[in-house]
Parts: sequence; C-alpha cells; structure tokens
Amino acid sequence: MITPWERVQKARDVGRAKPMDFVNYLFEDIIILSGDRQFADDASIYGGIAKFEDMPITFIAGGKAHTFEDSIKANFGMTNPEGYRKAMRLMKQAEKFNRPIITFVDTPGAYPGIGAEERGQGEAIARLIMEMQAVKVPTICIVTGEGGSGGALAISMGDRIYMLENAVYSILSPEGFSSILWKDKSQVERASDLMKLTSFDLKEFGIIDEIIEENEDFNSGNYAPVFDRIKELLSTSIRELCSEDGSELVDKRINRFRNIGR
Repeated sequence: MITPWERVQKARDVGRAKPMDFVNYLFEDIIILSGDRQFADDASIYGGIAKFEDMPITFIAGGKAHTFEDSIKANFGMTNPEGYRKAMRLMKQAEKFNRPIITFVDTPGAYPGIGAEERGQGEAIARLIMEMQAVKVPTICIVTGEGGSGGALAISMGDRIYMLENAVYSILSPEGFSSILWKDKSQVERASDLMKLTSFDLKEFGIIDEIIEENEDFNSGNYAPVFDRIKELLSTSIRELCSEDGSELVDKRINRFRNIGR
C-alpha cells in the first residue's frame, strides 16, 4: 500500500514525465507562443497551439524539467504573474478561434518572491481563475505531478479534470502544511495523511473526474502506456464537450466548482 507521502515523492520524481513530454507525444504541429504582452515571458509555463487528431487546440503546460539547468530556467515550476497572464492571453485567443484548451498541471505553487508580489501575483491568479471559468470553449485539465496551491488552481478550472494515479493536488505542500499547523516541517507524513491530496481522495470527493492509471516503471521513463491512455481519454472528452454550446459549458463549469464541498 502506497502512503500519501510516498505518492507526493513519486509526483516530484525527476524521472517522471514532465508536462512538455505529454505535449510532444500527444500533439502535432506544435507552435510555442511566448510572452504576456505586458512584462516578459515566463519559462515556468509553456503555451501555444497544436493539433490533436487533426483538430486545432490550445495547450498550457507547466515548465517543470528533468535537468537541474532546465529546472533553474523554469524556476522549478513556480510561476510569476507574467506566466499566468500569458496563459490568460492564450486562453482568450483560444476562445476567439474556437479551439479547445488542454492544460497539463505540475507546479509546487506560484512563486512567492518580492518581485512577483510587486507585479500583482494575487491579482494575476484570481483573474486567470475568473477568465478560465468563463471561456466558451471546452477546457480539459490533467494533473500530471504536483498540483500545488492557487498556482495549480489557476490553470485547472476545467470542464474535465483528470489526475495521474500518483499525482497530488492540494492547497499547499505537506511541508507548508506541517510548518503552519505544527511549526515543524518534519511532520510531512502526518500532514500528507490529513490533507487528502491523492488522486483517490479527490475522486472520492468528486473534485476530479477520473484517475489515469500508471504503470510501475512510469517514473523510470516508460511513459508511452500512460500517454496512450491520455490520448484515448482526450479523444473521447473533446468530442463530448465540443457537442455542447459554449454558454452551457460555462454554466456547468461554474456550478461544478461552486458545488465542491457541499
């Protein structure tokens, strides 16, 4: 039996598939689009347009990387305000051209630095949450590793939310939880148990729609079985969602999140 803390460690494993691994396998004719048109480009979030089974889509993917050098460039997946504003720009573009939006979530949370706060970190996250709820195109979100705090929620306000079996999704990290609650960062296992952050917990609570099974050697580089499961899931989900009116999608999406916890 894998404990919640062990699942957290699996979700953070450097050998685990990173968001752009999913993008490169699942999509064709990929075009990366950069910048928020206000301040800078943020390498902690990649985004752009591509084709999935000959259908144009917009993708948003966390920037977590396999190597230390690439992780530094991507700020270890912690996003600044310009990253969220870039994601918002691409989502509004997707709405304009009627493209489904697919996001791949893997972040420990938003970057908590002084510069990020000066440039409106909280406002950027809140606005993206608001805008993503309101886009009149299908939105599908897949939590592939860590889904941490508002940084993850900002790009996972979807019509469908899926999680990999050993991914985690929570309000903050177990380290943060234990340091706040018990003033002791060493209580991470206890915190992980209490936080109910595993895919199985979230499926039980009705927060996610489906758990994507992982093969035992997924974190060792054998990604194809999981990628193929996601491909089949996306194919079905996009067809179902594209058959619905945009306004109906928005109403259902808003009600989905309003009813969490009731």
